[in-house]
Amino acid sequence: MPITPWVACDWRAIAVKLRQLIPFFDTTAQDWAAEARILRWLTFLWLFVGLAVMFSASYPVGDADFGDGLYYVKRQLLAVFIGMVGFNLIVHAPLRYVLGIADWFLIICLGGIIVTLLPGIGTSIGGGARWIALGPFLLQPSELIKPFLVLQSARIFGQWERLTWTTRITWVSVFGAMLVGILLQPNLSTTALCGMTLWLIALAAGLPYVYLWCTAGGGLLLATLSISLREYQRKRIMSFINPWADPSQDGYQLIQSLLAIGSGGTFGTGFGLSQQKMGYLPIQYTDFIFAVFAEEFGLVGSVLLMILILTYGTMALIVARKARTTVQRLVAIGVMVLMVGQSLLNIAVATGALPTTGLPLPFFSYGGSSMISTLISTALLIRVARESSEAEVVSLPERRSAKPAPTSNPAKERRKPASEPQNKASSEPRRFRPRNAP
Repeated sequence: MPITPWVACDWRAIAVKLRQLIPFFDTTAQDWAAEARILRWLTFLWLFVGLAVMFSASYPVGDADFGDGLYYVKRQLLAVFIGMVGFNLIVHAPLRYVLGIADWFLIICLGGIIVTLLPGIGTSIGGGARWIALGPFLLQPSELIKPFLVLQSARIFGQWERLTWTTRITWVSVFGAMLVGILLQPNLSTTALCGMTLWLIALAAGLPYVYLWCTAGGGLLLATLSISLREYQRKRIMSFINPWADPSQDGYQLIQSLLAIGSGGTFGTGFGLSQQKMGYLPIQYTDFIFAVFAEEFGLVGSVLLMILILTYGTMALIVARKARTTVQRLVAIGVMVLMVGQSLLNIAVATGALPTTGLPLPFFSYGGSSMISTLISTALLIRVARESSEAEVVSLPERRSAKPAPTSNPAKERRKPASEPQNKASSEPRRFRPRNAP
């Protein structure tokens, strides 16, 4: 039975819609603005390099612990698939719709953070109860909350002057509860990153300096109390100052990281040929994955990675400068802080420039929640870039009463053809004859 034309058209339309769900075959991207296209390909490049490095860093551990060197890669690819679904939905949806549901997702993630603090529910790994077990998978609410924190803080601080004090106090309290909840897990590094993101978004929004300095002082006070009350955090700071004072315990991780980075030399040992990942460097596929990358790709590869990160940050600033609204500008700034700031903090920890923290390297470190959160954050930035450069459709109101009236009747001004002779009466003066003239 032959296919009717309308059925064929429907199938072609469905094929186009399905192709848009796959980022690499999305033909609509060629019509995007230059900034959006560049950010899209930078995101994919960053993602591919990160997956390759994570494969190299996790293969020995997966083979030793589970008898499958691809164990962590498979789980990471599943997180990439889920994150790509959210990525495509956001880059093709108006930002105002995403902002409209950001508060609900923020509250849900905040509830997840509180749930991790309940005994018997939160899953503890490495001394911190930061995860919720969903069968064989672990969900980390403190990672998933990051993009929605950027959206909601941009929405609140971007229209701060138009909000009532009740609304202001309510959302500032919610942000504070989120920071306290993450700090109690305990997760000082993520608390610091989220607090820094909120503070920089508020600064870019132009909030009074009194509020900013008071919140900065309160954050430093909370960090000081956390370090003074938790012994392991004090040991991390002491080992950061002099890791060789205790090379077999507190300073062991940093020393092995520095040995890996130094062993890379100029061009590295080669992809997959790192020696420190063979049981010497702890958690080499998460927090210290940069050390494996530096060992395998050397100084040249590390410089190229820094150029990639700085290029991404520069493009984010360009998007923020071209943003049409304050909220869009603040969203771009917040995503830049998450991506670039978190990357620099992770690299600083691996190189010994900062105390050891638990921040992952975006697109590199293993972790499903981190991967999904990162893909959603990059999609928000690309969406802002699209809306900042696309033409705005404005409906013009019909103002018939305001139209100027015609100065004369067009029908009376119709010109005669050139071949038609003109009326003599219109060109010659009128002649008057006497009434009794013959």
